[in-house]
Amino acid sequence: MAHDEVLAQRLHDLLDGEPGVTSRRMFGGLGFMVDGHMAVAAGSSGALMVRADPADAARWVDGAAVAPMRMRGRPMAGWLLVDTAALADDAALATWVDRAVAFVRTLPPEPSP
Repeated sequence: MAHDEVLAQRLHDLLDGEPGVTSRRMFGGLGFMVDGHMAVAAGSSGALMVRADPADAARWVDGAAVAPMRMRGRPMAGWLLVDTAALADDAALATWVDRAVAFVRTLPPEPSP
């Protein structure tokens, strides 16, 4: 399944001009990298994948619109899935993007290939 093109464009619009941002197709989605670290992605399920500080991620999970991300049935620490219904307006999307970018900016830059 392909990613949500509308969500991908909204992410692109929010991240346009942000230093160190690139995008890459991966796992059926479109990931947005900051200094080589994936921050957010328009996932193949239609949800927004968000990178979060593992120490903060649990408090943002609400059991409905925001859930821990799972891969092959296992939870992925520091990753959340945000349902598109929770991203109806640009302010809500910007909140999640800002959280993700702020966290990945605390990580050392990935070495260039």
